[in-house]
Amino acid sequence: MAIFSKTCEYGIKAVLFIAHTGVQGRKVGIKEIAAGIDSPEFFLAKILQNISRKGIVNSFKGPNGGFYITDESLKRPISDIVEAIDGDGLFRGCALGLKQCSEINPCPLHEEFKVIRTRIYDMLHTINIDQFNQELMSGMLSLKK
Repeated sequence: MAIFSKTCEYGIKAVLFIAHTGVQGRKVGIKEIAAGIDSPEFFLAKILQNISRKGIVNSFKGPNGGFYITDESLKRPISDIVEAIDGDGLFRGCALGLKQCSEINPCPLHEEFKVIRTRIYDMLHTINIDQFNQELMSGMLSLKK
């Protein structure tokens, strides 16, 4: 079971693939990204359009075009990708999906889930794209199953 939507999973993996593959300003094409992360190309193109609009990755059209990431974007936390795709529900939402769940009106899982949600929030806000990229370059992480 994953904590992210499939769209968000592909988005995170795509950004990390672009950061890893697009070293020294190299632009990475959609076909290469899709193959590199085992993603459907058409679905991934829509995800990357959205992420590009949010300024997390950049794109360049034309025969030498593709996606790339700037040094400034490498410093962005992973949470920026999650929020660009899925919003902040992971960090603020109810474990049971109840709209009225709050500190005043908690659901049965509220207190336990609040602890988990806070840990996920802290982790994704403190780890930046470049930290994952460094681990990918060292061979410590993989983007494929």
